[in-house]
Amino acid sequence: MGVFFRKKRGVALTAIAKLSIIAAIVGLSFSFVETIWAVYIDSFVHSVVWVGFISAFLTLISFLSFFFIIPLIEKYSKSRLFAYSLLLFAVSYFLFSLINNFYVFIILAVFVFILLSLRIICFGIIVRDKSSERQLSRNEGMTYTSLNLAWLIGPLIAGYFSTVYGIKSVFILASMFVFLAFVFFRFSNIKDVNIEKKIHKKVVRNFLDFFKNKDRVYAYILGGGVNLWWVLIYLFMPLYIIREGLGIRWVGYFLFAVAIPLVLLEYPFSKFAGKIGFKKIFKIGFFIPFFLSFLCFLIGDVYLIMFFLILSSIGLAMLGATTEAYFFDTLRGKQELRFYGPYNTAIDANHFLGKMSSSLLLLILPFNYIFLLYSFFMLVMFLLSFKVRNIVERRRDGRLN
Repeated sequence: MGVFFRKKRGVALTAIAKLSIIAAIVGLSFSFVETIWAVYIDSFVHSVVWVGFISAFLTLISFLSFFFIIPLIEKYSKSRLFAYSLLLFAVSYFLFSLINNFYVFIILAVFVFILLSLRIICFGIIVRDKSSERQLSRNEGMTYTSLNLAWLIGPLIAGYFSTVYGIKSVFILASMFVFLAFVFFRFSNIKDVNIEKKIHKKVVRNFLDFFKNKDRVYAYILGGGVNLWWVLIYLFMPLYIIREGLGIRWVGYFLFAVAIPLVLLEYPFSKFAGKIGFKKIFKIGFFIPFFLSFLCFLIGDVYLIMFFLILSSIGLAMLGATTEAYFFDTLRGKQELRFYGPYNTAIDANHFLGKMSSSLLLLILPFNYIFLLYSFFMLVMFLLSFKVRNIVERRRDGRLN
């Protein structure tokens, strides 16, 4: 296995290539769980609203954990922390397959959502450290494409296993894959040297300092807007599909189709953004889900709604890697160690916003109003895109790619 990572037909794999392989394996594991997560919670509470509220609570835990992780990632090796997080994910997913008690589920879920924050920050910084400034958006696109490939086939596999063997079998499968990712990462020999001597222990002040720069604020909101959209797709749409009588296998079909534009287009769009700048990409990317989500509100056919949301992924393919690359391009020196943690709270802040707002809306209005809500969210992001600085990576140092 070590030989596989170091050399293939005499050609050494780059660190980014290794990370892309690992991202694909990790992505498979998480895509398995995400496919059945809402349905799994629903098996305890039997309510779409309560699924939203419980998910919002777990997201809040993840949000708070980012603040306390910052000193940890500054002081210790990101590669070692990332490896530990993968191993603990493998154990946790296996335990999910054994749980029947709701309160035990909540305790374990809290632990897993804290681990999620650690994994996201560590992996993002490792990718940044292994990338030159002029290749950052391209490398982000490569790792995101690997993840998207996993999210393409993962829902199909999860849908099949949950239909044939039951939902809990999916957790066992996810545990096996994330453990495999742990083993691969250990053999990849990827090390980081970006360890800060000065530890920022005043996490609240550090968080507030993040927002003193307007470019970081724009990156925070727009990057969070991408994650806001996925709440609709991965939390509420599976429940909607099930309640429309289509079955969990249709959830797998839908999530598979949603990932197709991401796999095909995210890497080309990330390279294109490096050539023409981020602003145009952001505008088009947010306009597409804004318009198509509004169309979903106007129609009532579940198949057309799924089709329009699948098309919306074309816009999201323009945004996932590019919003993160834009954030890194606004930083200097080792600021990513200090500010990447606060930046990633945008994930949980927007997940919380999406879950809470949708759950509260469902208390008083029919489900189709969720599409109007997310159309409004994407409209806000589209308008904010006009404010960002148009960074063009290929112009740096006076050279072209």
